[in-house]
Amino acid sequence: MNASTIAILAIYLGFALLELWRSNLFSKPDQTRDDGIVEAVSIIALLGITQPAILLLSAGLAGIVATQYAGALAGLNVFAAIALFLVLDDMMQYWWHRAAHSFPWLYNLHRPHHNARYMSVRLVYRNNLFYYMMMPGIWLSGVLIYLGLGWVYAGYIVVKLLVITGAHSDVAWDKPLYRIAWLSPLMWLVERTISTPATHHAHHGRHASDPAVHYKGNYGNLLFFWDVLFGTAKITRSYPQSFGVENLPETSLGEQLAWPLLGRIPREGAIVERGDEEVPARAV
Repeated sequence: MNASTIAILAIYLGFALLELWRSNLFSKPDQTRDDGIVEAVSIIALLGITQPAILLLSAGLAGIVATQYAGALAGLNVFAAIALFLVLDDMMQYWWHRAAHSFPWLYNLHRPHHNARYMSVRLVYRNNLFYYMMMPGIWLSGVLIYLGLGWVYAGYIVVKLLVITGAHSDVAWDKPLYRIAWLSPLMWLVERTISTPATHHAHHGRHASDPAVHYKGNYGNLLFFWDVLFGTAKITRSYPQSFGVENLPETSLGEQLAWPLLGRIPREGAIVERGDEEVPARAV
């Protein structure tokens, strides 16, 4: 097991233990039997099958199409290499995530991430199994690895997991820092740079009437900067009163994991973007 994998496991386990101690990791408010199944299957499928397979397949396809460029970027400056991953992986994930809240068929693949009535590290990889298979950033990361940047990806993915796991946890690491007056300028910069519990919890809020909720925005994963840059940011330094999705029909376990192969989400069971409102819309 390489150092990157060990670091990733340590980060996830660390946040999980923190939740186990502070907020009961395995018994969240209003959780259902299906919640645990969706989360377990999602994380095992993504980390054990989907992500490794896509990275290998995309690198293999790049080798067929552009054999002469294998390792071409191996000597690239580390900061330039990180910038490539931030743009081709993290920014692309921002747009993929934003698209998932704009197109009904894609929202059907992403809705499992929002079905939970709680925040937790358990949600980090909770999505329909096909959601990650089509995510452009993973495919492009495989190409960058083929071009010789695997050594950068190993560190980049650890930092990214650290940020997004902390942003999903219901033990909000940023809350006590907001109370320290002399840290306010630093936190102003932090919350506009990376995803924090306050900014990401807002994206998971249940009721549009809640001032802390911003379901149609705060899409960033590692960098919240993309939301600032593209006009989808909302920063309140507060946290929603409840989580989940409102005004939508219930969805089954099969639909959450393997739509459209299993189950059928009702035509009105999707959300499209129209201003700042959450409105049911017919699937396309």
